[in-house]
Amino acid sequence: MPDFAAFAPSDASPRRATNVTLPEPLLREARSLGINLSQACERGLAVAVAERRRARWLEENRDAMDAWNKHVGEQGLPLAVYRQF
Repeated sequence: MPDFAAFAPSDASPRRATNVTLPEPLLREARSLGINLSQACERGLAVAVAERRRARWLEENRDAMDAWNKHVGEQGLPLAVYRQF
């Protein structure tokens, strides 16, 4: 589960009303189940933001990770002689 603690609601966080378009059957069922739409949308958006940040970080750092993996593949782990397993 992505970490979206940075988006956790707090009294100090400014809030802004916005319009969201949702499929009518989903909206009806959510309301019948007593789901708070604002909270559900916020959680879903926070997860989407965290996933996109993760994907962006992986893409931005792909060259460094590939270089490190190549180095380890050729040279082994730097402290492998001290491993006890």
